[in-house]
Amino acid sequence: MVLHYPNGQTYHQSSSKRLPHREHSDIIFGNRGMSLEEEINQSNAYYLQKEIAVIHKKPVPIQIVQVSYPKRSAAVIKEAYFKQSSTTDYNGVYKGYYLDFEAKETKNKKSFPLSNFHEHQIKHMKACTRQGGICFTIIKFSVTQQLFLLPAAILFNYWDNQAKGRKSIEKKVIASFGYAINYHVQPLIPYLTYVDKLINK
Repeated sequence: MVLHYPNGQTYHQSSSKRLPHREHSDIIFGNRGMSLEEEINQSNAYYLQKEIAVIHKKPVPIQIVQVSYPKRSAAVIKEAYFKQSSTTDYNGVYKGYYLDFEAKETKNKKSFPLSNFHEHQIKHMKACTRQGGICFTIIKFSVTQQLFLLPAAILFNYWDNQAKGRKSIEKKVIASFGYAINYHVQPLIPYLTYVDKLINK
């Protein structure tokens, strides 16, 4: 299926190579061929089932242009356009707080490129923060299978200072100002434990 941005440019999804499962005595790794998005979706399903939080992945608004019908019972979308720029990946409610966050993976080992974000996503998170919402990013370093929850304020600071030359956030900064998340059994990614720390701040 071919997808296009609102400006007509073709959307290319980056292909990620599946990494083999790595053993570690102290960490339960969640890498079972799942993407970060799938891992978070699984965790959100657990939170919903246990009535801990209501958090969902936002649907991507697309306009279908061309459809093929190889069988009567099956339709295949051949071409579509994004109706508008998407905001962030997830939003919902937890303990009466509005949550809005993005999930990002990188193959970089020592830094997280700011190019993984778009201007409209930063503007959206800033607007949510001004209204009292809690915004953050869950970052996965796919090579080392490390997860971090990074508060939006740190992301905003680096984003706003790109003109000074720094186009990425160093991993050591993310580790210092964010929260390292270890994979768990249920939920697979227990990120709300660290959202509690943001709330308490």
